[in-house]
Amino acid sequence: MAAPVQPVRPGGAWPTNANAQPAPRELLRGMSLVKQTRHRRIHREQRTIAAMLAIYCRDHHGTASGDLCPECRALLAYAHRRLAVCPFQEAKPACNKCEVHCYSATMRERVAAVMRYAGPRMLLHHPVLSLFHLLDTWRQVPGLDQRHG
Repeated sequence: MAAPVQPVRPGGAWPTNANAQPAPRELLRGMSLVKQTRHRRIHREQRTIAAMLAIYCRDHHGTASGDLCPECRALLAYAHRRLAVCPFQEAKPACNKCEVHCYSATMRERVAAVMRYAGPRMLLHHPVLSLFHLLDTWRQVPGLDQRHG
C-alpha cells in the first residue's frame, strides 16, 4: 500500500515518499510537485498546466474532479520539472511561441493534445488563469541571449 500523499508546500521540504504527488486541486492552491520556484511566472504556468490536465483527465479518463490518472500525473510531473528549468524564467513566453523546446517530441504532442482540449474549457473553469495565459501569448519572445536561468 502506498504512503499518503505529502505535497511540497511553498518554502517546505521535498516529500518523503519519492512517488508522492499531490492532486491538481492542491496544486491550484499554491502547492507544487517540484520545489517551489522563486519565479511567480513559472509558478502560474505550473498552476495552469495542472488545471488543464485536471479538465482533460476528468473528461477523457473518467477521474474524479481534481484527481489525475497515473499517466496524467506523470505528464504533470514532467511539465513541472521542465518549467522549473526553463532558461527564460520570468521572461518566459507561451511555450508554443518559444524558440527553445524544453519538452521531448512525444511529451510535446501529449501536452498539445491536452491544451487543445482543455484550453477552450479553461475560460469556464479558470477564467483568471485563462486571461493570464492569453496575455502571455502576446509577450515578446526573448532570444537565447536574453536567458534569465
